[in-house]
Amino acid sequence: MNENITKRNGLLSQTVIKGLQSRNMTGYYAENREEALKIALSLIPEGSSVTMGGAMSAHEIGLVEAIRNGKYNFIDRDAYADKRAAMLAAYDADVFLSSANAMTQDGILVNIDGNANRVSAIAQGPKKVVFIVGMNKVCDDLDGAMKRARNVAAPINAQRFGLTTPCTKTGACMDCKSPDTICCQFLITRYSRHAGRIHVILVNDNLGF
Repeated sequence: MNENITKRNGLLSQTVIKGLQSRNMTGYYAENREEALKIALSLIPEGSSVTMGGAMSAHEIGLVEAIRNGKYNFIDRDAYADKRAAMLAAYDADVFLSSANAMTQDGILVNIDGNANRVSAIAQGPKKVVFIVGMNKVCDDLDGAMKRARNVAAPINAQRFGLTTPCTKTGACMDCKSPDTICCQFLITRYSRHAGRIHVILVNDNLGF
């Protein structure tokens, strides 16, 4: 990554981490994907039950592969014939892996979901939630984060899933009520009631959507 962007990301990350701390969440900064993977694994003790939502960023840093091949109890939705059973098992997991559709410079996380399994697990259930967030997802404020989630992340994900929502044709949110919509639930995480539960690894890279 360009050294000027890297310098800017490093400086901005400190602001974001301070914002997270003020919200009873813990932030970390990784200079690259390899460092992000090391930080993530340091937060997940061997023997832990681990599950996830559809976090592309966790795949991109190699975390999902490391969990699959490591000494963990990975609750892998793709391996379950009964997807609902896998989703329900997530609520009692030790660690839930996620990313964010967007977040603010002062530490607010924004996520949009279609089935609500991801946002509900972020909100309550798993003992620990580990977010992998590329610095490309950090926005000035909550309004900017909501716009990013709806107009960048949601259309790309709808296209990725082969859905027929208006945003797959326009590239922007149309505030639709399509049967295929993935914008069913919006979760704004502005504070964690439980210290040590939410961990956010900021990565000096463009990750996810």
